[in-house]
Amino acid sequence: MREMKNIILTGMPGSGKSTVGVILAKAVNRAFVDTDLIIQQMTGRLLQDIIDKDGIEQFMKTEEEAICAANCSNSVISTGGSAVYSERAMKKLKASGVCVFLDVPVEELKRRISNMSSRGIVLNGTFEDTYEERLPLYRKYADITVNCEGLEIEETVSEIIRRLGERKDV
Repeated sequence: MREMKNIILTGMPGSGKSTVGVILAKAVNRAFVDTDLIIQQMTGRLLQDIIDKDGIEQFMKTEEEAICAANCSNSVISTGGSAVYSERAMKKLKASGVCVFLDVPVEELKRRISNMSSRGIVLNGTFEDTYEERLPLYRKYADITVNCEGLEIEETVSEIIRRLGERKDV
């Protein structure tokens, strides 16, 4: 039996990677992997604790190590929003599957996130600054970009499945 490629979800915090990922994994009969949970299991700590006590650079190094150490196939992988800062991690992920960018406007993201200070978000300046900085990286690594503006979770999942169905490599 051939190894099936992964479906890798990228996007800003609040874009729905984890929520969409769980439902997508069920819909396409694949395992669900959340790289933020891998980091927490690997370190025994919450993401915000790592950022607060060890700093952003150490957090991003830990995130890269967690992603590069993970061996997944036939999975839906939800990445942390800052994973795109690591070229090494993104190359590893892309080599294992198709990268789907969940594109959500910054104002909608801010409405969705109520726990900004405790959620373990790597920010460079304001949330808007971070969004502007990351957007080109999300686009660079995306094989598929899904405009999620105004879409419900189920609609986003359906759109991902439809777009994956147009590809021969999944």
